[in-house]
Amino acid sequence: MRGSRPRVKPLDGHGHAHNPSDYDAEQEGLLANGYSTGPIPSPFPQKGKGPAYEEGGVIDWQREEAAERERKRILASHRGFRGLTARLADTGSMWLVIILTGLGIGTAGAWLDVLVRWLGDLRDGRCAYGFFYNQVMCCSGLDPGELCYEWQTWSEYLNIRWILVQSLLQSSVYILLAVVFAGSAAALVKFYAPYAFHTGIPEIKAILSGYVLDSFLSPWTLLIKALGLALAVASGLSLGKEGPLVHVSCCLALLLSKMFKQIHRNEARKRKMLGAAAVAGVSVAFGSPLGGVLFGLEELDTFTGGTDVMWRGFVTSVIAAMALQYIDPFGTSKLVLFQVQITDETTVWRAFELIPWLFLSVLGGFLGSLLIKLNARIAVYRRNSMLNDWPTIEVVSVSAITAAVCYLVVFLRVQSSELVANLFMECDPIRGDWHGLCNATAIWANVFLLILTAGTKLVFTAWTFGMMIPAGIFLPTIAIGACLGRAVGLITQGLHRAYPHAWIFWSCPPEPNARCISPGFYAVIGASAMLGGVTRMTVSLVVILFELTGALSHVLPIMISVMVSKWVGDYFGKEGIYSIWIAMRAYPWLPPSEFRDKGETAADVMKPAADLVVIAEDTEGGCELEDVDRVVRMYRFHGFPVVCGETLVGYATRENLRAALDPLVLEDVASRRGRKCTFVPRPVELESESELVDLSDVLEDAVLQMRPEMPLELIVSTFQKLNLRHILFSREGILCGMVTKTDVVRLFTAKFPYTSALSSKSL
Repeated sequence: MRGSRPRVKPLDGHGHAHNPSDYDAEQEGLLANGYSTGPIPSPFPQKGKGPAYEEGGVIDWQREEAAERERKRILASHRGFRGLTARLADTGSMWLVIILTGLGIGTAGAWLDVLVRWLGDLRDGRCAYGFFYNQVMCCSGLDPGELCYEWQTWSEYLNIRWILVQSLLQSSVYILLAVVFAGSAAALVKFYAPYAFHTGIPEIKAILSGYVLDSFLSPWTLLIKALGLALAVASGLSLGKEGPLVHVSCCLALLLSKMFKQIHRNEARKRKMLGAAAVAGVSVAFGSPLGGVLFGLEELDTFTGGTDVMWRGFVTSVIAAMALQYIDPFGTSKLVLFQVQITDETTVWRAFELIPWLFLSVLGGFLGSLLIKLNARIAVYRRNSMLNDWPTIEVVSVSAITAAVCYLVVFLRVQSSELVANLFMECDPIRGDWHGLCNATAIWANVFLLILTAGTKLVFTAWTFGMMIPAGIFLPTIAIGACLGRAVGLITQGLHRAYPHAWIFWSCPPEPNARCISPGFYAVIGASAMLGGVTRMTVSLVVILFELTGALSHVLPIMISVMVSKWVGDYFGKEGIYSIWIAMRAYPWLPPSEFRDKGETAADVMKPAADLVVIAEDTEGGCELEDVDRVVRMYRFHGFPVVCGETLVGYATRENLRAALDPLVLEDVASRRGRKCTFVPRPVELESESELVDLSDVLEDAVLQMRPEMPLELIVSTFQKLNLRHILFSREGILCGMVTKTDVVRLFTAKFPYTSALSSKSL
């Protein structure tokens, strides 16, 4: 009886030997990709209650959507006042979570900005009349360009007059506080919330696609992520807070959803809520409500669930932005710190400027790809070296080196947000000259310092992004591009001043004092090109930068720079940094990008039927209950194909089999008899006469079957659009093989050299 002799796969789809644990992971995506014993309502009443998902599993979208449809049907069946209140409560619960999430992340993001600015300024000095005032608040009320005497460096506060002692004191405090802040963040993450490290966007993308990782969104992770993020950014490490705010927002939304069981217990509905929360995180991070919505559409792929998800994301984004502006953490009555100065002179751009802008675009695409490759290699090296065992020591060492190097260069010494804000601004005599950036006689010195700053930040960012601390990559990437853009802008401006009558500058105003080149906007172009090269974002990136700068007249150059940088970046590899980290961690995430086969069919990638573990019964005698129970307990697959002879009967999930077999096996043990079972439905008149236990109700109601000759491109598209876990292949009713989501994911990541290099399976 073949039900008692399961066929185990000895080889993978490429002919390589596998051990049983590897195959356990591959048959349905991940090892133990089944369920625990915690009961949740099942959409199939005849199959009883299904267990909850285990960490590391993948949700069954068909089951969850069916559960949601059944819940809505029951809700709609109620009549009268009770039905009305039930429907209002059901709709209102989701909106209440959405509104509270928007308000919460807007408030948290604003106060996080205040805390980061205060801690960062504390490394340079303190306010004379209040220790808890940052430099902006301490010097508020002064006219532009007026000196602030209330803000004192540590040497001024301690009244030290010797220059050598002043320099030693300032550098020592600067480096010491950097190490304390970064080390504290690393210790908090390591000992209290390991999931609070990194940016969190790769995990959020995987969770939204169906990956189960509730520990990643725990309340403790929320607290440590927010606090550790403030400490890490204030330490001066080459990282940002923008990406991690998406993680913080999703943690907050999940915490609030626990008030309503109908949201928290339905995985599909939970992910629609998390999609709206992620949008709010981007809105607060950049002060860009519309850009946040488009980020969710383009990068997170959150709106595949329907227009209602987009609508909720839009509302959450607006509420979060309103809360941020109401608190006004920057003291500017604006949503963002990076505001380009728009005047009549800067609203006009000229055709010859496309040449340096295209150069910046190509450079951004190349350097973005270089940063991705460097970061991936460093991450793999860290995993396979002794650094993996001493993450806190690594953070402390890197922060000390970063602070020591940055203190020597004036543009590196300031916080990245302040650097970007000043690089985006045009020179104005009223505002004063920020660190000599507007000195016309020091153009080449400034160009050298800007290029040095960009190169140093690129190396530090490649190493820092991946250490055991909360870290985003948006802000350092923007800073790198802004430095290069400002440098190119200064060179172009210098050429115009040296050769004002050259033919290429004929479109400039003839007046000698009239402004023709705006180096500040060159910084915007460089930032957009660099960020596009790293993340491969397009539409959402353009909108975010437009909302950041307010430069409506320059949207077209920004679009051109993003387009060209993406083309150049795609030449070196089509994956952005988040897709690379998803591949390295082996998350079961399918990219929405189109897949083109080269004439392959499903038969080229499917696991043959002979290599699958199946539940098989004889055409007449059925199969032993004890044998089926042994197979279910032996293998922790998500489910098993069921065949009768060679004919495919259906597919049974492990949890449904366990729910049906456990009481039957207990009865057999108590009565000391061994009954047989069948998965083939019997006629009613023969059912009472047969001694076989009918398990046909255990089979899944909807199982997608195709022929092995189907084009591989169609198979991949079906997985992407239907969120499937597997497809069975048969010919004339005979089981031929099976393709799982993991097999399809492997098609997209097979060419990347570091696939699964950081996953737990690689240990």
